[in-house]
Amino acid sequence: MPQRALVSASGLSSREKISRTIAFNKPYGVLPCFTDPNGRPTLADYIDFPGVYAAGRLDLDSEGLLLLTSDGTLAHHVTDPQHKLPKLYLVQIERFPSEEVLERLRTGVMLNGKKTKPAEVYLLPDDPQLPDRPVPIRFRKNVPTAWVEITLREGLNRQVRRITAAVGHPTLRLVRVAIGPVLLGDLLPGKWRDLTSREISQIYSAVCR
Repeated sequence: MPQRALVSASGLSSREKISRTIAFNKPYGVLPCFTDPNGRPTLADYIDFPGVYAAGRLDLDSEGLLLLTSDGTLAHHVTDPQHKLPKLYLVQIERFPSEEVLERLRTGVMLNGKKTKPAEVYLLPDDPQLPDRPVPIRFRKNVPTAWVEITLREGLNRQVRRITAAVGHPTLRLVRVAIGPVLLGDLLPGKWRDLTSREISQIYSAVCR
């Protein structure tokens, strides 16, 4: 796959600078950093060029879209909650949630004495078409599972897992499929691509709600 540097437009001034921003499909069991003293898999096992750093996190046991960039302004725009850039997740949970549970997730859940901000939550009618995970999901015998779509506009640590656990539906699998206008699409686990200049401009122009 040919790789190339792109010009990304700063949303804070008319000055343009040469930078590089990529979309990476982080596999399960890979740390969202380039080094690990314990020898666990990292981004360095998949990305072999310098100068880009993860804009945000995607935990070891989570999968999907991770943006990496050499543009500090863009990274701040992606990660700072004031910009309210939506992050979309497909989430497999234990048991079928009631409408009451879904509404609790939508309106906010108490975590450590503070209520989370409203989220967009939908129960999916069918299982999403996703690549198999290298480590099988640990199902509990005779406990059904369901998939929900959750969109967040804040970035609390392990927020999706914490809110589903708080309403009695622990997360079994978590896959991020979109960050603002950038979609995971058909990008396979362990693969990456450069963002287009249009995608970068859309990140800066994303409407705060």
